[in-house]
Amino acid sequence: MSDKSSPNLAHLLLFFLCLSGCSDGPQRVPSISIDAYAAGLAAMEQYDANGDGTIGANELKDAPSLHSAIANLDTDSDGAVSAEEVAARIREWQETEVGLITGISCRVTYKGAPLAGATVIFEPEKFLGDSVRSCVGTTSKRGRAGLRMPDASHKIPGASPGFYRIKITSPHVEIPAKYNTQTVLGREIANLTGELVLNLRE
Repeated sequence: MSDKSSPNLAHLLLFFLCLSGCSDGPQRVPSISIDAYAAGLAAMEQYDANGDGTIGANELKDAPSLHSAIANLDTDSDGAVSAEEVAARIREWQETEVGLITGISCRVTYKGAPLAGATVIFEPEKFLGDSVRSCVGTTSKRGRAGLRMPDASHKIPGASPGFYRIKITSPHVEIPAKYNTQTVLGREIANLTGELVLNLRE
């Protein structure tokens, strides 16, 4: 007579196979943990050069990631960005509870031609703190690169919601400083999917 209290061998095998598969699966990226209020104040400290409490049109030239997101940030339509507006936008990201946006890629051209073998770095703004990580891609012969977050064990495809400065370097072409060390390129990643086109000129 069989012991009905003993687990079925097939069920046990299925259980251990599931455990094995789960352990090798992609790492879940938690939603970003940012003090939105503190980040808003830090953004003012970083970019409000004249101390008037907002990042105005002239100052936004030095904050390309914020400039790229002006339509989402400037809720009072005054042409400037305040600490409260930065904080409100960060809270919108957090409310989605999304820690990783996948399917993000870029295409880089230089002087009208695809830039192959270039390293593209999306570097989070300092005022966001340490919660948001950089993401990196290397362009193909057609100038296309998928973005990934470097990780200790593997590379995670995609990027966290955030404001990013974009820096591009190449071992084959001397890229102007305005596209790397003094970059004028920036982007907000919130619900961005698909391909971002970066046209570099002299």
